[in-house]
Amino acid sequence: MVDAITAVGLVKKYGKVTALDGVDLAVPSGTVMALLGPNGAGKTTAVRVFTTLLVPDAGRAEVAGLDVVHDARVLRSRIGASGQYAAVDEYLTGFENLEMVGRLYHLGRKRSKARARELLEQFDLIEAGDRPVKGYSGGMRRRLDLAGALVAEPEVLFLDEPTTGLDPRARLALWDVIDNLVARGTTLLLTTQYMEEAERLADQIAVIDHGSVIARGTADELKDRVGGERIELSVREGIELSVVRDELAPLAAGDILVEENVRRVTVPVTGGADALVEALGRLSTRGVKVFDVGLRRPTLDDVFLTLTGHEAEEEHIS
Repeated sequence: MVDAITAVGLVKKYGKVTALDGVDLAVPSGTVMALLGPNGAGKTTAVRVFTTLLVPDAGRAEVAGLDVVHDARVLRSRIGASGQYAAVDEYLTGFENLEMVGRLYHLGRKRSKARARELLEQFDLIEAGDRPVKGYSGGMRRRLDLAGALVAEPEVLFLDEPTTGLDPRARLALWDVIDNLVARGTTLLLTTQYMEEAERLADQIAVIDHGSVIARGTADELKDRVGGERIELSVREGIELSVVRDELAPLAAGDILVEENVRRVTVPVTGGADALVEALGRLSTRGVKVFDVGLRRPTLDDVFLTLTGHEAEEEHIS
């Protein structure tokens, strides 16, 4: 499969701060790649390089077979991009916003109008299409901004944290829109801080931290790097934590995590449900009162914490 997006050794510095530190990336055509990382990790800088808004200090990148530096002018007509904040004119109507984008892409007056109506229907904005955008909700503005990125029917689309600030309902609606785009063959590079979003939308996930890609794979592959299943349980009395740790030590396939402040114990295990049954039997024999218990696989939060040593939502300077 041909790669729609490639990067080799990308470096970008802002003074003494290195935003990209040798990024290597490859996104096959017709797939979704999620760049997952905290604020300041380098996600947005990477997108700006891919969309020709920034020139890298070292390395090279190609999108749709075109060099992002040497072929920048041609490339801009073949890609679409939506940033963290909806780039729409609130004094124009939704239709006028989309028509204006079409004219900027030199689609011509007739095609620009037709394309605007097509996208308003696709993004469920027909009823609001002739109203000024200043009366739109955040979710509607987001959908309109994404529609604007698709006016020229780009083969490669870049979405930089597209659901930031949206309520859960609006986020789910936008996910459905993205699913439909990918089903039509669009290649998508998505940046996000939301683990659920990356797992829901992406074929592949690249974890980026301090300007470098530190891991890549499917959600399941990344979880397997952290380890297998784990028993997670809470007790009513903090004094019982030491008993739980001692009783479950023979079942542990790794280090046991004891969180005294929330009276919770996490035990990595093998054997799945059988291990859970044995654990509960051991604790029942000792009279431990279990408040809550479950068997779960690692989450992407666990992956990120293991790989980087901090939570994905943590902010740091870039």
